[in-house]
Amino acid sequence: MEARLNPFTSPLAGKVIKHINSAGKVVADSTLPGATQELVKIRASQINGCGFCTDMHTKDAAHAGETQQRLNLIAAWREATVFTDAERAALELTEQGTRIADAAGGVPDEVWANAAKHYDEEQLLALVSLIAIINVYNRMNVMVQMPAGSYQPGQFS
Repeated sequence: MEARLNPFTSPLAGKVIKHINSAGKVVADSTLPGATQELVKIRASQINGCGFCTDMHTKDAAHAGETQQRLNLIAAWREATVFTDAERAALELTEQGTRIADAAGGVPDEVWANAAKHYDEEQLLALVSLIAIINVYNRMNVMVQMPAGSYQPGQFS
């Protein structure tokens, strides 16, 4: 599979990606736990069918010490016993925020309230921002059909 466009050779895409990466760096440097950040990126990427991001973030998470068991169970987090209550709240908010068009009223109050039990306001803002950022990347990659499988951990660091 080849990408429809190569965003790595486009000056315009380079500028856009630079700004998105800057926003991502703010979130990465926040107090939102790094493991939670990777879980969120993986789950949104799974939902959106973004192989490029799923490949990248599962490899980055494993490289950072995430267990294979937890990586294998992200899509089935509701039934899995390996996630904390806070991680489950973040995964639920990720699903609701990623599937926002499917819900007439947006993210349900109970989903938000559950996340707010586990994260302070700054962490919630980081979580919302992260969900938005990974959804941007997913949509870009799916539209241009970025191939998955060759990413190496830290490749874009």
